[in-house]
Amino acid sequence: MPYRNNVELPPAIRLHLPDHGQDVYREAFNYAYAAYAGDAERDKRAHMMAWAAVKRVYAKAGDQWVPRRQSASS
Repeated sequence: MPYRNNVELPPAIRLHLPDHGQDVYREAFNYAYAAYAGDAERDKRAHMMAWAAVKRVYAKAGDQWVPRRQSASS
């Protein structure tokens, strides 16, 4: 089910991602959830897409998620 705000995210996401990372996850999840309407694995696919979106913006450094560096051409 789509998330209206970050407080509704699963604890594993809320406790480990920074606020902006939670925003990225929530927005990507909600978009994918709508896109996969009718798919039996809708929830699973939406979570996978949300993590993929987070990993484009953040990288795991030890036990923390930190923003990825932007290249000079970005």
